[in-house]
Amino acid sequence: MTWIKLASMLVVLLGVGLFVAGRMGLLRGTPPSDLGVKDGRLKAPSRSPNSVSSQTALHADHPMRVYAQIAPLPVRGSGAQTIAALARLVEETPGGRVVESSENYLRAEFTSGMLRFVDDTEFWYDAQNQRVDVRSASRLGRKDFGVNRGRVEALRDRLSALPSPG
Repeated sequence: MTWIKLASMLVVLLGVGLFVAGRMGLLRGTPPSDLGVKDGRLKAPSRSPNSVSSQTALHADHPMRVYAQIAPLPVRGSGAQTIAALARLVEETPGGRVVESSENYLRAEFTSGMLRFVDDTEFWYDAQNQRVDVRSASRLGRKDFGVNRGRVEALRDRLSALPSPG
């Protein structure tokens, strides 16, 4: 057997192994224990390119500050109405589920379809600045290939498209 055939077989076996591990839930990772709002701040973005945060300016020396920067979400009606609307949008998103919710805070998990990787996403209504801060990060892996940014921007678009609360 040539080394090319052997390498090809190894690549296929690794792919199958990764797929099986994902389907068994072995790629979910562990939920971070330090999520939530502390002193008006969400957790800092990850130190690798696999997260986004609207609060990166609060972490001026952070190595991923430029990569992670994303705009906060707009408030639609009251803060509580906005958080409730985001909760509905999360639940309507394939792989999305609300884990924790209050009038001014929402924590969600998004599970990818094939390999079942999990991303943790938080939304916090900042009443003082009239905005919804957001942080979204992959639990595992060094890179997210823009998945967290794309998801947050899609939620922003869907939130903006909702009729104004009356």
